[in-house]
Amino acid sequence: MPRYDYRCRACGDTFEMNRPMAESGAPATCPQGHAETVKLLTTVAVTGRGGAVPSAPATGGGGGCCGGGCGC
Repeated sequence: MPRYDYRCRACGDTFEMNRPMAESGAPATCPQGHAETVKLLTTVAVTGRGGAVPSAPATGGGGGCCGGGCGC
């Protein structure tokens, strides 16, 4: 079951909840009992075998804005 992070707007507490994906947008109450909470955006890191993260080649160019086309 996925775990979602929330932050309470009343007390500032950050907490986690395990709930089905179908209920990810449902209101969550913080551990202190406050109902005004917001779901936080979380990221997931996925690695290959051995835990090594493959790196991008150090060749310039390529497509996209930050590939050298827009001056990021």
